[in-house]
Amino acid sequence: MDDPTREWYLAERPEGEPTLDSFDLRERAAPTPRHGELLVRVRYLSVDPYMRGRMREGESYAEPWAVGDALQGGVVGEVVESEHDEYDAGNLVTGRGTWAEYSILDADDATPVDPTVADLPAYLGVLGMPGRTAYFGLLDVADPHPGDTVVVSGAAGAVGSTVGQIAGLNGCRVVGFAGTDEKTAWLTDDLGFDAAINYAATDDYRTALDDAAPGGVDVYFDNVGGPITDAVFTRLNVDARVAVCGQIAHYNDETVPTGPRKLPSLIATRATVEGLLVGDYAPRFDAAREQLETWVRSGAIESRETVVEGLENAPDAFLGLFSGDNVGKQVVRVAE
Repeated sequence: MDDPTREWYLAERPEGEPTLDSFDLRERAAPTPRHGELLVRVRYLSVDPYMRGRMREGESYAEPWAVGDALQGGVVGEVVESEHDEYDAGNLVTGRGTWAEYSILDADDATPVDPTVADLPAYLGVLGMPGRTAYFGLLDVADPHPGDTVVVSGAAGAVGSTVGQIAGLNGCRVVGFAGTDEKTAWLTDDLGFDAAINYAATDDYRTALDDAAPGGVDVYFDNVGGPITDAVFTRLNVDARVAVCGQIAHYNDETVPTGPRKLPSLIATRATVEGLLVGDYAPRFDAAREQLETWVRSGAIESRETVVEGLENAPDAFLGLFSGDNVGKQVVRVAE
């Protein structure tokens, strides 16, 4: 294919919160797929909080980008050229690509998309990496039991909103933290959360938790860290389970802040705290996708995406994650 493509690159390593100067949009010739690869016209691309760690130099749970690298993430789009027997031009697929109009995908890691199950952006949210993270993080790491009280921070995001709904399907009482009245209303009115706390409207998270979770906390799914997590740790029940998925409150910190020291409380509660990386569950991705598709198709789980228009606005969409602009999954529409 001879058409050019626009693609975003890392321009510099940000100090603190990234700015638009951290990104560089360039035009280049569209790449040519090699054996086992697909050239995909990107319809939607995903921006995710974990990408902030990839902008740092040094160790992270995701491999860091070098300055000058093309930015990478989940995409969903249409196959333009296929060098793999299982895919033809015109197929809709999702996989790991670049922030670009045309991107190369490894066909072995790509997944077909069925638009009769859900709209395309859902394959970057509830039916993509965030949905799998919620599925394995809650069911495998946090191990909820019917009657448990499950508290979710970042509950109006792509992962948190799915966690809360799966917890509800498992007979749990579900409490979510979110940052606006619109988000808390969405959690309780649409997604079936039993209670929701607007963290921006209260300075006393402990009292808010006492009202929303009077029986204490059996499971905490942590996407945020910071003062919310400090408060939840004081309300953990005996044998509570904490799944640490993200710490977005600290992703732009240049030094790790020292908060209240909560480890002594784990002695009395015998609580378990475990981090999770969804990639560890790769052999079971197909099973998770099938179950999530069943729930979405039946209406048992709802999803929502905040769509930012235009590849040129991808950095703004990414930066919006840190100011809470999104409800549900934040995606960028690259092409119709």
